[in-house]
Amino acid sequence: MTHFCRAAILTFGLLAVSATADAQRPVKVFISVDMEGIGGVVTDQQLGPTGFEYNRFREFMTAEALAAIEGARQAGASQFVIADSHGNMQNLLIDRFPRDVTIIRGSPRPLSMMEGIDSTFSAVFFIGYHSATTNPEGVRAHTISSATLAAVKINGRASAESGLNAAVAGYFGVPVALVTGDEAAVGEVRALTPTVEGAVVKRAIGFHSAAVMTPEASQALIRDKARTAISRLREMRTYSEPAGPVRLELTYKNYTPAEMLSYLPGVERVDAHTVRFTGRNILEIPRFIQVATGYRADLTP
Repeated sequence: MTHFCRAAILTFGLLAVSATADAQRPVKVFISVDMEGIGGVVTDQQLGPTGFEYNRFREFMTAEALAAIEGARQAGASQFVIADSHGNMQNLLIDRFPRDVTIIRGSPRPLSMMEGIDSTFSAVFFIGYHSATTNPEGVRAHTISSATLAAVKINGRASAESGLNAAVAGYFGVPVALVTGDEAAVGEVRALTPTVEGAVVKRAIGFHSAAVMTPEASQALIRDKARTAISRLREMRTYSEPAGPVRLELTYKNYTPAEMLSYLPGVERVDAHTVRFTGRNILEIPRFIQVATGYRADLTP
């Protein structure tokens, strides 16, 4: 037997073993669920405990997450981790989920909306997402905090929450396979990773208005798109920032936060409203953002 033949047989054997391992590997899906992009949401009356429709929309938020799980299961996904990623991160009705689903809830947590992600996952779903604060279109368009931030940039480019979270997923080699929300939110993710499946559940009219689908129609669309996303996993591509340090710029609507943060070592004040932080990698960015937007000296306990 020639050296070439032996090498060819060895290569074929290794490929066969790899293919078998891939076939046996469970399809794990990480689902980050926000609320502004849930079908029917248009104002803060659906988004927090003081809103007159909040409790009802917690049910719709939960139902859209369940629809994504159902669709993914139909295409062969078998393991799920759900990150409750809106507001106080205690919105999903956890008793509605199947017993084999893990739910991440509460804050703060190091990776924020992506807490729980690692390299064992096959796909990431963004459910109920919205567009960036710098986007003139989209229902409830903001990044991290509509009350305090005017812009968020990563490596010099304006970023939505979806962009940061896609980069975190990409760090672990996991593609974003599905995004749901209005057309502006879906479009932002498609600009980063064109292979993503998108479920547009409402059409933005303004910051506080939209043409919406019924909950039943939104859930059916998400279920269908989730099934398609998992069936297309081999086509999905990851999105990631270049290797090495990652620059974050936060532009505040007020002066004082930028001034105070500039007192910290490693934080540079770029202008009156903007600070720059450089992380060793993308995983340090959500950590810094949580401190920059959430720390108070009177935090308890």
